[in-house]
Amino acid sequence: MRADRLVAVLLLMQARGRVTAAEVAGELEISVATARRDLEALSTAGIPVYPQPGRNGGWQLIGGARTDLSGLTATEAQALFLLVGPAASIAPDAKAALRKLVRALPDTFREHAQAAAEAVVIDPARWGEHVKERPELVRRLQDAVVRRVKVRLEYAGRGRDPAERVVDPLGLVDKDDVWYLIAWTEKGQRTFRFDRVASAEVTAERFDRPADFDLSAAWEQIVDRMEERRSGLTATVLMDERFVWVMQDRLGRNCEVDGMEGDRARLKITAPTPLMIAQHLAGWGGSIEVVGPPSVQAELARLGQELADRYSGI
Repeated sequence: MRADRLVAVLLLMQARGRVTAAEVAGELEISVATARRDLEALSTAGIPVYPQPGRNGGWQLIGGARTDLSGLTATEAQALFLLVGPAASIAPDAKAALRKLVRALPDTFREHAQAAAEAVVIDPARWGEHVKERPELVRRLQDAVVRRVKVRLEYAGRGRDPAERVVDPLGLVDKDDVWYLIAWTEKGQRTFRFDRVASAEVTAERFDRPADFDLSAAWEQIVDRMEERRSGLTATVLMDERFVWVMQDRLGRNCEVDGMEGDRARLKITAPTPLMIAQHLAGWGGSIEVVGPPSVQAELARLGQELADRYSGI
């Protein structure tokens, strides 16, 4: 018996007040016998769900019991379905769950929730490419995260031989098609790149996830630390304000606006070495001015001379 189906049954009862097993079966696309067992399971679990005999009877939720989802405001419901909707375009299970949740919402919410769910489609295939499937390792570790069970990893750190360690998987992150596992180890929280995982065995040993752990916040801290290590050098660049968005789109956090000088924006470009900054800027040619430091200016001059020497005779 699936917990998500029981939640859907409960939401349906909250939306309608009273339901029959046949109505539940029709809405959730299950058999009447399964619907009846689900209703009985809710009652057995202590939820105030009681059968009402007679011609106009059915199953009723007594005492105004509610779940958090049923207490959504119209704005919250719309925001939720804006997030969930795109997944339905690539995941059949998500599409089925979304359909059931829409049916369980109050009537006044349904139209906007349905529209929000259909507002965005995700196409995971680039032009001329096949759809990228999630690696099997992602599916296995995702299951371990959900079930709160430990994982035995054989992992090779940078410049190190593979070593075995048992970790508590807390969450997965996909950044630019590179997957990361955030996990708790005997030495504290660690981040593991999937492409360095030699093997992963999901165990049956459970662990308690920290109550205050937030995956998004944890990843933000990891990114901040990484950017600090990568941003060892800063160059000052002047460029036409109209094209600042292009530079920021390419460099992300490594490009910040630091005011204006006349009609040009002053940018701070960061990278570990002068060469890396020069490589980012060389394609802009004379449309930008590198104010400093001299090390970056020297690298740009060297790159320009190399190009001139190679192509001047063409």
